[in-house]
Amino acid sequence: VFAYRALRDAIRAGRIPPGPHIRELEVAQWLKISRTPVREAFHRIVSEGLLTTGPWNGVMVAELTPKQLVDLYAVRGTLEGTAAALAAKNATAAEVRSLFGIAATEANECGDPAKLVVINAKLHQLIYRAAHNQFLLQSLTTIVDALGLLRHSTFVLPGSIELARREHLQLIRAIRDGEARRAEMLARRHVRHALAMRLQLQLQKRKA
Repeated sequence: VFAYRALRDAIRAGRIPPGPHIRELEVAQWLKISRTPVREAFHRIVSEGLLTTGPWNGVMVAELTPKQLVDLYAVRGTLEGTAAALAAKNATAAEVRSLFGIAATEANECGDPAKLVVINAKLHQLIYRAAHNQFLLQSLTTIVDALGLLRHSTFVLPGSIELARREHLQLIRAIRDGEARRAEMLARRHVRHALAMRLQLQLQKRKA
């Protein structure tokens, strides 16, 4: 479990980038453990899609193709829409206050894309938890893990920060007001816009 968590966290944080091969011995030396738990961690993370194997020795961090990206965001939109609808029904007053607090922090950090990535993750995680559905939360955790393969923030794109902040506020207000159908619609729209920007960013990087 230790090796699995350490590797997965390193991948999600971008400390292990796509490209270089990751070998059992190197990870075992890094974590100061034997190779057996590292091998087991490799198998588990490969099954989750964060690592990929090949004819070479070891594994490497997976990279999402455009089709995989579209497929991932399709599932994300469905799950986040459901989470938003359930949050509108089940969120506590304290959770709603926390959501508005995170939105206020987001407004204060509008000039720092790196900080906004962290704030954005906190806001979405709180919406997931406010749904109060354990199985939905587990499914969304898998999606968040896959999103960890995306190395660059779309907040570098013109207008993206303002759009995200505006959509977050609309969504939080719908949750506060108990408008489940509107919250679901807003969450799905937010994910569609996120996909469009992600594809735009991928296109720019291929041309660079």
